[in-house]
This record gives sequence, C-alpha cells and structure tokens, in this order.
Amino acid sequence: MGNQLSFMLPEIDRKETQQAVEDALEQYRLFKYLSFEEREASITASSEIRYHSPTNQTSDQTGSIAVYNVDQEKMRKDFCFRVERAVSRLPKMERFLIEERYMSLETEYLTDYHVYSFKFQPPISEKTYSKIRWKAFYKLALNLNLAVIKS
Repeated sequence: MGNQLSFMLPEIDRKETQQAVEDALEQYRLFKYLSFEEREASITASSEIRYHSPTNQTSDQTGSIAVYNVDQEKMRKDFCFRVERAVSRLPKMERFLIEERYMSLETEYLTDYHVYSFKFQPPISEKTYSKIRWKAFYKLALNLNLAVIKS
C-alpha cells in the first residue's frame, strides 16, 4: 500500500461555509434581478472654493464613470456566469434544490419547508433535504472558492 496516493481533504467549517455560499447566492440574485444603478456624472457646480495649483491634468469625470459602469457590468455578468456554471455542474437533485430555493426571483418568499414539501415531486423529508443541500453547498463552496477551512 506504500505507493498508493493518499491525500486529506481539508476539514471545512460547515456553518461558515454554508453562510459564504448563501451570501454568494444572495449576491447572485441581486446582480441578476436588480438592474444596476449606473453612476451619473455630477454636473452641478460646487459652491466650495478650492485653492490649488494647476496639476496639468484634465479631469474626465464622465469618462471615468463610463469605465466604472462598464467594469461593474462586466464584473456582475462574470460573477453570475461563474455561479450558474458551478450550479449547472451539480447532480440533478442538488441543482434543482439550489435553483428552486436560492436562485429564483421568489427566493425571499420561499422556505426550506415549502421547497422539500411542494417543489420536490414526490416530496422529500427535511433530513434528506438537509443532506442534499449540504452536498450542493460543499461542491459550490469548492467550485467558487468559498470553502472556509477549520483552523
């Protein structure tokens, strides 16, 4: 048995990891369903008197805001894509649970009970639901680099 490769998976802090995944899924919903408020250039004159010497730099507020808006939009799209790709790689039951419970527009109005009693056909027990959810969270945590290692 000496030349068999063995390695230990690090022990993951379940509670912290579950919170990290739930936070990421909440961020996903915010990015997905709330339109991004684009920054607007302030065009009102400031009443403050400013004393400074010329820096020979021109300020392009509109340009930098446009860049910010494009960067933010790209960052949000990339984040949503990463989450959707990670979820799509889950086994069917895990994927169904995550999509129904955490990724829908109605998520904030759903309870775990509602999902395992009414969404799953046939319904599953709370214990089975918890097992499936943890397996999904574990895989998503590793895939999205959110796992919290026990110290």
